[in-house]
Amino acid sequence: MPLILFVYTTVMAIYFLPRNTEVGVAEKWLTLAGSYVIILLLWYVLRKKEQLEDKRRRELEDMKRTDREERER
Repeated sequence: MPLILFVYTTVMAIYFLPRNTEVGVAEKWLTLAGSYVIILLLWYVLRKKEQLEDKRRRELEDMKRTDREERER
């Protein structure tokens, strides 16, 4: 998802920024930089969420395995 947003933002910036004469150059670049920061934060949060899900999955598998081992004894 972040990759799609990055590509979309880049394409829109390439197309619209040169044509927009109503705002200043600094505002254009700050808006683009802000968009990239938001996309980077989204990528980071999603990455951490995936890592947490993997950790929980491993812990659950370990708990199931130890329960089976205890019942077999």
